[in-house]
Amino acid sequence: MTSLFRKRLICAFALPVAAVLALSTGARADGPDLIFRKSTTFKLLTPNDKLATYAVDDPAVTGVACYYTVPEKGGISGALGLAEQTSDISLACRQYGPIAFKEKFGQGDVVFREGRSVFFKKMQIVRGCDTKRNVLVYMVYSDKLVEGSPKNSTSTVPILPWGGELAPKCSDSLSQ
Repeated sequence: MTSLFRKRLICAFALPVAAVLALSTGARADGPDLIFRKSTTFKLLTPNDKLATYAVDDPAVTGVACYYTVPEKGGISGALGLAEQTSDISLACRQYGPIAFKEKFGQGDVVFREGRSVFFKKMQIVRGCDTKRNVLVYMVYSDKLVEGSPKNSTSTVPILPWGGELAPKCSDSLSQ
């Protein structure tokens, strides 16, 4: 194969894939808010590897936000959205206002889900309730269709009174 033909073949494959990824991973109304990014590895002609910190509000619980930091691969595959991202994800969830439960939820319900590769790998933030201590428990992990990763991070949010209001009980919002 000639070099020009090989480049055209790569472009013919990569551009449609990149377009589909851009449309499928574009900004969503309920998607995460980018807080900031920091480069971790310098790359001369392609995007750097980075750490990115995002915030996402719990869709079933008002007054709680989760912040997570994920590595984002640079290079050509990262720029095209073809790189499989690693499973090293940190998590911190906090109460930022009065807590109210919008709906019933089950132990381990998904709060947020995001793809970490073109195929089959996703990162998930899930929620549970420690009924004995009245604490919301959040866990982030990634999984794959065939083999997941044991890497995870956990954060807790004790449900406290806010502005003179009584603290609700998470156990009252658990579905059976």
